[in-house]
Amino acid sequence: MDAKEVIKSGSAILGIELGSTRIKASLIAPGGAPLADGSHSWENRLENGIWTYSIKDVLEGVAGCFSSLRESVTREYGCELTALASLGISGMMHGYVAVDSEGDLLVPFRTWRNNMTEEAAATLTERLASPIAQRWSVAHLYQAILAGEEHVTRIARLTTIAGYLHTRLTGRHAMGIDEASGMFPVDPATLTFSAAALDAFEELVRDNELPWRLAEILPTVLAAGEPAGSLTEEGARILDPTGKLSAGTPMCPPEGDAGTGMVATNAVRPRTGNVSAGTSVFAMLVLEKPLSRVHEEIDLVLTPDGSPVAMAHSNNCTSDFDAWMALFAEAASALGHEVSMDELYGRLMPLALKANPAVAGMLAFGYVSGEHITGFTEGRPLFARDPSVPLRLPEFIRLHLMTALGALRSGLDILTGEEGVEVEEIVGHGGYFKTKGVGQRLMAAATKTPVSVMETAGEGGAWGMALLAEFAIRAERSVTLPDFLDGAFAESAKETVAPSPEDVSGFEAFHERYRRGLGVERAAVEALASTIEP
Repeated sequence: MDAKEVIKSGSAILGIELGSTRIKASLIAPGGAPLADGSHSWENRLENGIWTYSIKDVLEGVAGCFSSLRESVTREYGCELTALASLGISGMMHGYVAVDSEGDLLVPFRTWRNNMTEEAAATLTERLASPIAQRWSVAHLYQAILAGEEHVTRIARLTTIAGYLHTRLTGRHAMGIDEASGMFPVDPATLTFSAAALDAFEELVRDNELPWRLAEILPTVLAAGEPAGSLTEEGARILDPTGKLSAGTPMCPPEGDAGTGMVATNAVRPRTGNVSAGTSVFAMLVLEKPLSRVHEEIDLVLTPDGSPVAMAHSNNCTSDFDAWMALFAEAASALGHEVSMDELYGRLMPLALKANPAVAGMLAFGYVSGEHITGFTEGRPLFARDPSVPLRLPEFIRLHLMTALGALRSGLDILTGEEGVEVEEIVGHGGYFKTKGVGQRLMAAATKTPVSVMETAGEGGAWGMALLAEFAIRAERSVTLPDFLDGAFAESAKETVAPSPEDVSGFEAFHERYRRGLGVERAAVEALASTIEP
């Protein structure tokens, strides 16, 4: 069938991902070829000291994204999108979505960006004998218990934003393995929540006399390929309020953006790795063997089919750099030169390659929010320099692109240095790599590893989610996820950049300055009080 016939016959597959700044839809043909996409822009808000999105924004956002997709299909193919072969939902991992017995949120959605659970995360890491990051769902839950929050006794379901939307679309409280492993530890042997960790949690909260057990409110864990319900009539109207989309579409387990990133880069086998770099940045290295000990800075999660993964996650990547770029656009406008953001990035980012590799005498932190790896619950973006160092645009751009990877590098030093984890290459995707050759070269310097970008990198996590949705309706063929992905990527071209000695030594010098400068960032947090009322 040609593309139009695939769509008209209901054979197309759809993945939707709720990212930090965009909700994106990717419609593919069987085999993974992209057919059309749609998007909806949104942004988190800091309300009462909590980074959040409203559920109204979630529901209106996915409807707006689907509407954008439907318009794209009509414009490109001259037909309506009324039926699908399979569907999957992805979202920002972690965070806290606590729902009552009626399905209503008990408190506003607390996103992964909230570093407000330091006490809970430290206690859980010790008692559960597993690294629990501040952004994990169980850390938010236990912090709410410690704070005596009234809503805790009324929790009927604990989930993530992707899990919440999946339940609204299907009626099933279920979740994929990767997403689940960012809520609570998952046992790779059983592919479900760790029984030992569950027992340890119950012992920890025994004196709180809660009316539920954690296992009762957590979602059902499903591996890639397992059915996770089907689109209900109510769910179809959430996606498409016009009523043209039919119900009954099989749905795969909802997954986190880390899992879809692994799929979108074909990095699910041991010794493979990928890095997603945008609003946040995280590297996922699929392990050959367990780590020697618990590291608070490193998450242990699983691939969508259950292989152990070490994850170095930094809350902050390009947000402050994007703010500077917006300022440059404003300056250009004030001088009478309107410039698109795409043109601005395309012209300014390559200047970084003309800069001194070490950007000596300069320091910057793009900490818009707290940073778990380096021990910050809050952040204050800052820039400082030795006054004897000339302020030049190439160094300024390079500095901010390198500091976007500073915390990530601190996490990778644990994995590659202390633990001896090896990967043959890292596949990059996300906005950091949008300007060809620039982010890729700096990432290679930061990781000291060849970095590849596939021609499909621009398709992103929504495309990865669509591949998982297709795998779910092909799983009966007894094909493993890695083999399925090898087939989907068989004809995908990629460009690889090896780290140059000059770039590596420059990043090493910068990162040493970065580590020494953490005290400056800490002083900035203390000196510059938040303007947001608690």
